[in-house]
Amino acid sequence: MVDEGTRKTLSNIQLLKTKAGPRDKELWVERLKEEYQSLIKYVQNNKEQDNDWFRLDSNKEGTRWFGKCWYIHDLLKYEFDVEFGIPVTYPSTAPEIALPELDGKTAKMYRGGKICLSDHFKPLWARNVPKFGIGHAMALGLGPWLAVEIPDLIAKGVITYKEKTG
Repeated sequence: MVDEGTRKTLSNIQLLKTKAGPRDKELWVERLKEEYQSLIKYVQNNKEQDNDWFRLDSNKEGTRWFGKCWYIHDLLKYEFDVEFGIPVTYPSTAPEIALPELDGKTAKMYRGGKICLSDHFKPLWARNVPKFGIGHAMALGLGPWLAVEIPDLIAKGVITYKEKTG
């Protein structure tokens, strides 16, 4: 079943009600409102718990998402571009989150920098349609992936810390 850590993470993210994807016109607008409300609340909760780790924005239609995510390791902030599109079969199909600059640097990634979520996250998503949304994909998909992969990539010297300039 679901462990206590996952349960705690889930309790900080609003569940969604509307089962609609980008092809569903008016219903998609309703779903998008729910997505934004859930994301805003999740980010606020993260900030309150000193666990702020991503920023997202979308195109006007809510079908393309982009932003930054970061991982703190040994008091150094490693920051990455994050992007994904909403599948036409959403919410039945989870978004495929990509970190393009890490493309080809780990086996747990597909072409284009899409992170591997098939073994753990996608079955959980499938059991929770339409309640899961973008916030859930970030928290239960990207978050755990970063926590496992980034320290490993740092230890192997595949990625190195870059000082911010400007």
